[in-house]
Amino acid sequence: MGARLAPTLLIALLVTLHAQLWFGRGSVPSVATMVGQLDEQRQLNSQAKLANERLAAEVRDLKEGLDMIEEKARMELGMVKPNEIFVLVSK
Repeated sequence: MGARLAPTLLIALLVTLHAQLWFGRGSVPSVATMVGQLDEQRQLNSQAKLANERLAAEVRDLKEGLDMIEEKARMELGMVKPNEIFVLVSK
């Protein structure tokens, strides 16, 4: 009787571990689903990072590029500063 008890317990333990592998919290299908979700989240993060970098570049241009904005406003809109005289020279 004792000779049959050890193999029976080992088989039961093996079945339990195998069931955990396929149906438990850290099972193979569960891990595959999580890997898919992780890849999707990484893609969303990279898209958000690109959008953030574009916005940061735009903010930097607006902060540092005031001369460019002023030049455009002078040429296209005819902006004149206070106490400044506008002179148009045509050829």
